[in-house]
Amino acid sequence: MSDRSAADPIVAVPQVPVDDLRVDANVDRLRRRAADLPSGVDLAVFPEYALTGFAADERLRGAALSRGAARERLESVARAAEAAVIAGYAERDGGSVYNATAYVPPPDRGAGGGPTGETRDGPGRFAVYRKRHLWDDEAARVEPGEERVVVETAAGPTGLLTCYDLNFVAESAWFAERAVDALVVVGAWPADHVANWRLLCRARALDGVRWVVGAGRTGSSGGGRAPDEAAYAGNSLVARPDGAVATELDRAPTTLTATLDRDTLAAQRDLVGAIGKG
Repeated sequence: MSDRSAADPIVAVPQVPVDDLRVDANVDRLRRRAADLPSGVDLAVFPEYALTGFAADERLRGAALSRGAARERLESVARAAEAAVIAGYAERDGGSVYNATAYVPPPDRGAGGGPTGETRDGPGRFAVYRKRHLWDDEAARVEPGEERVVVETAAGPTGLLTCYDLNFVAESAWFAERAVDALVVVGAWPADHVANWRLLCRARALDGVRWVVGAGRTGSSGGGRAPDEAAYAGNSLVARPDGAVATELDRAPTTLTATLDRDTLAAQRDLVGAIGKG
């Protein structure tokens, strides 16, 4: 990845199915998709539970990863992408399991321009968000997180949300008060409710006057859910700061790319006048 610090950031969402409870298979898939990304991508975003999948029973604890183990795997994905990575996983911490989303900074490129295998310190450092609002049977197996998280990405200050968090306006308002430039949402939204996913992503872009990147899981569940609950929506998308959809996918396992234009963000904030005014 070249030095693009002055350029408009490019985000990619490789839309993927997930093999529930099969970590190695999922990591291999993410690495392959990352390696196939076009050059110049600054940030690659994968869906909720992308590393581990999910099951609403004790098997989830067995598949859950420690933070260090998840970081190691996601750093390998970032090296393959030559870009920063955001992805979800089940995180094991003592006796608890959390629905976690990690940000891994881009791999450092040495003086010769090639990846060194190390990640940058300082701004853009590794961070983890734990989902605060749990959905349905998830709440029986997963503990809610407490802290909201803002990370520094190529898109500027970026808030992290996970799936059902989209429904809670207070989450959006908290990030709006801090004038984040982008909101990244990893999801595993049911296909039957894809219209709600689109609406909420657009609403969170509009009410915070920011770019929203939604990474949706596609495919079907292998985690023991009933057949009518097994299909995921996909429909990864990028919503503009005015709430319009800039680009989106259907359920196909393809890759979305978009440029998060800084002038578009600035112009909409000047028009609305409600964000970043103290």
